[in-house]
Amino acid sequence: MQYSIEVNNQVEIFDLNKVAKQASGAVLLRVKNTVVLATVAREDVQVEEDFLPLTVQYIEKAYAAGKIPGGYVKRETKPGDFETLTARIIDRSLRPLFPKGYAYPTQIVVMVLSADPEVDLQVVSLNAASVALYLSDIPVNRPVCGVRVGYIDDKFVINPSNSELKQSAIDLYVAGTKDELLMIEMRSLPQQTTQLIPMVAIEPMIDPSLSDSMAQKQVMNEFSEDKMVEAIDFAGKAILRASSAYEEAFKEHKKEDAVLELKPEIENENVAIYIDKFYKAEVKNAINQMAKSERASELGKIAKQISSDEVAQKEGWDEAVISNVLGKYKKKIVREQIINEGVRADGRGLEEVRPISIETNVLPNAHGSCLFTRGQTQALVVATLGTDNDAQMYDILTEKAPLVEKFMFNYNFPGFSVGEASPLKAPGRRELGHGNLAKRALAPSIDLASPYTIRVVSEILESNGSSSMASVCGGSLALRAAGVNTQKLVAGVAMGLIFEGDKHAVLTDIMGLEDHDGDMDFKVAGTSDGITALQMDIKLGGISLEVLKEALYQAKRGREHILALMTQADKNIEINEDVLPKLELFSVDPSKIVDIIGQAGKTIKEIIEKFDVAIDLDREKGEVKIAGAQKSSVDAAKDYIIQIVSKDNGKGFGGRRGGKDGKPHKTPEFNIGDEFEGEVKSVVEFGAFIGLPGGVDGLLHISKIKMPLKAGDKVKVKISEQKGHKISLSLAQ
Repeated sequence: MQYSIEVNNQVEIFDLNKVAKQASGAVLLRVKNTVVLATVAREDVQVEEDFLPLTVQYIEKAYAAGKIPGGYVKRETKPGDFETLTARIIDRSLRPLFPKGYAYPTQIVVMVLSADPEVDLQVVSLNAASVALYLSDIPVNRPVCGVRVGYIDDKFVINPSNSELKQSAIDLYVAGTKDELLMIEMRSLPQQTTQLIPMVAIEPMIDPSLSDSMAQKQVMNEFSEDKMVEAIDFAGKAILRASSAYEEAFKEHKKEDAVLELKPEIENENVAIYIDKFYKAEVKNAINQMAKSERASELGKIAKQISSDEVAQKEGWDEAVISNVLGKYKKKIVREQIINEGVRADGRGLEEVRPISIETNVLPNAHGSCLFTRGQTQALVVATLGTDNDAQMYDILTEKAPLVEKFMFNYNFPGFSVGEASPLKAPGRRELGHGNLAKRALAPSIDLASPYTIRVVSEILESNGSSSMASVCGGSLALRAAGVNTQKLVAGVAMGLIFEGDKHAVLTDIMGLEDHDGDMDFKVAGTSDGITALQMDIKLGGISLEVLKEALYQAKRGREHILALMTQADKNIEINEDVLPKLELFSVDPSKIVDIIGQAGKTIKEIIEKFDVAIDLDREKGEVKIAGAQKSSVDAAKDYIIQIVSKDNGKGFGGRRGGKDGKPHKTPEFNIGDEFEGEVKSVVEFGAFIGLPGGVDGLLHISKIKMPLKAGDKVKVKISEQKGHKISLSLAQ
């Protein structure tokens, strides 16, 4: 059975009861030339643990784009980062729909069978998975819809194509039902704009008679809180349209809900009553234990004490049951304190940020580092600079050629950060998600035209909530500590939300306990001018725009507080110049690139070996990029290349101007300090070439020029250095 639904700027064609008929729910969804299969399967036996055993897998098939998988094994193997992150989006959007107490192992599998380069796979995949879940016998009685919102030419655009998204100022992904928002992901997309700038403003020493220049300026495109609410409201209306259309089309095909046993919220009410009457003070004291391990230890002692009580012995209360009820009771106490008293477990006010300490360049041999501590959350964030050869290459199903990523962010969360003796293993979904969030927050601040490849690594040394936002703050300062001239500092803060009846409370800078026992995890990162990245997950139910706006403005106040501390720390940064790699990027006449390469690459190989540098050449643009560990060697290699490309019929930097017979003169030997009045032969980007006795030219570097020069001017200079044909000059007094 086939349904065609035209909604939100795309036509969605659903095939029901056509494939995977033994699954609890299955749907085949086509949008343009993209085809996605979504299936839902459920086990009949509950798990003993008190959590929702939901697994979501998103799989991209290479054949969907007419490709054969690369690598030694020519088949799909472990999921890539995009697949993992997409699976997380689906999971976070659908998880709140399951009823309380549902404990049956459930698997949602989404497979991309055909991929259209212009179709957003994340939007299509979530909508397919949502309809498959809605059609199944699992008691989920409302479909979810996912939409992406762009901002192009000062207008919001619903579900832009992949090409259109590249022109957008933001990338906003929202999922929800017809009356509730469940999941939000947002990032600002930086753009390069062209501006007419007076030449004198670029280089004060240049001839004022020269024409003005077109210069590139990067815009971070932060979104204000009001604009963010407007964008989310726009997405919410689109979700309402689609969710209503799904429900109307598919409600008659929904399977009858299976008769399933749901676990009670409180396993034994008598235990809860007993705890409330005799152990309330002890539970409150345990809650006030800041660290997760300490709190768990105190609660464990209370459970053991209760199990040894006479009443527990007589009633046959198992210690595991007591622990379970104690955990639920602890949650109740945490929430009541916040709602009724405005007091948090650690004694803070609702808007109070934990104490912050910042140390920069704590690692002497790293390019840039920052130890960022906020309460009991601590991140050691390290920035490393590299060249184009260090960039990450990866495949995207909707792109023909591999993409090159020059900014990477890795997040690591070892067990010891929460007092656990767990083995160190490869990063999981959580680590990839947190790293991706931090990357999206910081990326707009990094120059799009930066010649460096940049890798930032966050090592979480201690965690009690909001470690991803600590990574953003530490990452922004680590970049500055590595000498990266970022546009602005970026800070992040994690917000929480608690609903009790008709009351609610918004919490700034949540700790682990509040994250676990709260109703919302809301992370906001940005500059003093607006938001660069946002992530929201609702655990139960949805959130209204009014409460969302309140949370955004409270997050702004928290962010401004943190940014003030970061600004002070930024002023005190001492850059490790000795360990920083040196990179020079300059332009030459494209026709001279062949001279740098030399016959069969001989010249460039000699330069690389002689100066111990890496060299990248762009033949079309005439760009030369030199990178090396030492500044002196990079500068020397640059001067050597300038000497090569400056030669023009025997004339050049320190080169020999030929005599009347066309034969070159022998380069004369000068003494350091010899003074001459020479004629300016030419003015270039890096200085001026001055004619010297003996038919040679010397270079007066731009840093030593005190007034504008032009060809033909007379200037008094002295010899500061001579190495063979290379002659460096300075102004004579």
